[in-house]
Amino acid sequence: MPVEVQAISKNGSTKKLRLVLYAAAIPAGFPSPAEDYIDKRLDLNEHLIKHPAATFFVRVAGHSMINAGIHDGDTLIVDRALEPAGKKIVIAVLNGEMTVKRLRKLRGRLYLMPENESFPPIEVTEGSDFQIWGVVSSVIHPV
Repeated sequence: MPVEVQAISKNGSTKKLRLVLYAAAIPAGFPSPAEDYIDKRLDLNEHLIKHPAATFFVRVAGHSMINAGIHDGDTLIVDRALEPAGKKIVIAVLNGEMTVKRLRKLRGRLYLMPENESFPPIEVTEGSDFQIWGVVSSVIHPV
């Protein structure tokens, strides 16, 4: 099972970064930076991070989750305060290897499911050393 998480950092920042949110809908292009169009200021930390003390970031390496919109090089926002249940995408450690997969329970068995048919499901057996580090709450995907 290839490791799919490269770097981890704790979101301990208390500094607010407020960016401009424009009120005008933009089908394609960029609005005039005139103050008349500014609706409010948007802090991405407030928008994307619900539990700051329980949140960390990881960078993805690999292609097993591409059908879930998670690509090689993406940054994931992971929330340890969220319940890892019901088909959630999680950061897990299985037998010493860290991975990002969809958590799935089928016929009483627990699986880590890839979102790419080229990769097999991974069964979490009773003898496995298994931990869930958190639930993926957002994906930052550069274009």
